[in-house]
Amino acid sequence: MDDTFDPDLIHAIFKLVWSRRAHECERNEGTEALESEVGAGTSKKNRPTSVNANALKLSCELLRVFVTEAVQRAATIAEAEGVSKIEATHLERILPQLLLDF
Repeated sequence: MDDTFDPDLIHAIFKLVWSRRAHECERNEGTEALESEVGAGTSKKNRPTSVNANALKLSCELLRVFVTEAVQRAATIAEAEGVSKIEATHLERILPQLLLDF
């Protein structure tokens, strides 16, 4: 499984998304709404978000499969058009069905 995404990279992306979402929630809803969702004593704002090592490996594998499938489907479209290079339009055409399949 050496040809998968780097777990450190995926973890960094997850952390970036989590911090952006936390910042947006603080800005949009205020701290009172966040604390009422969690319950007594702990607010979401104060809890660190983390990922299990196995979940991170699984996420890397899922991303690898998703990207591989996207490239294969786009290549099929490009080949049907008689083009040897995959272009953005090929990806745009396969994306709706690919997202439904995943």
